[in-house]
Amino acid sequence: MLNAATVTPHNQSANDVSFSSHQFIQLALDNQVLKFGEFVLKSGRISPYFFNAGLLASGEMLSLLARGYADALAEKVAEQIAEQMAASDNGTNEQELVIFGAAYKGIPFVAATAQALWLHHGINAKWGYNRKEAKTHGEGGNLVGADVKGKAVWVLDDVITAGTAMREVVEILEQAGASVAGIIVALDRKEKGLAERSAIQELAATLEVPVRALIDIDDLISYLAESSPNKDATQLAKMQHYRAQYGV
Repeated sequence: MLNAATVTPHNQSANDVSFSSHQFIQLALDNQVLKFGEFVLKSGRISPYFFNAGLLASGEMLSLLARGYADALAEKVAEQIAEQMAASDNGTNEQELVIFGAAYKGIPFVAATAQALWLHHGINAKWGYNRKEAKTHGEGGNLVGADVKGKAVWVLDDVITAGTAMREVVEILEQAGASVAGIIVALDRKEKGLAERSAIQELAATLEVPVRALIDIDDLISYLAESSPNKDATQLAKMQHYRAQYGV
């Protein structure tokens, strides 16, 4: 039996508001998706914060994240249409949007984003994802959903740390005859890898495609500075120090 807390109606008008980085950060903190403290990364660095997209496990969190992806994609589509219409003799253009989520975490992200694109922007995006292991019966293969062959595909991800997983996704898409139009991530840590550039900067340069983030470490620092500077003074100082030490 559902209790009142489970079925409390949400404010429908709030659903029509565009993505807000401040709102997303607050919701991420409330749901333990984002934590401040001390966390040892694979690189050995001690980070003053940690983002766990695996805990984006509520309708509210997933809806807000998907709205962020959808708003960013709609903006890119509008830019591309404007550019192509300016170069077209008849002033008309049809733009097909294909989005892709990497298994397994990216599957709910891409499905929710496709829905948000339709509900909030009237864009009927095609979407798909990959299986970790190729299916040997039925339709077979390791790709599910939209046919990506010959298409320029936008890839959605949570956080790019080293870029290894994203390069695997790019390889999967290229093997299927697709190309990558761009990448959108939830969080950009904006920190150096082995070289002076971040993993996102390396990917953008290697693939020659735009890579955009919904929020980054500078947004987190601004949030701490504006929300309760006295209460979070120590944490704010740690974030600023980490940014200065490893930031790009």
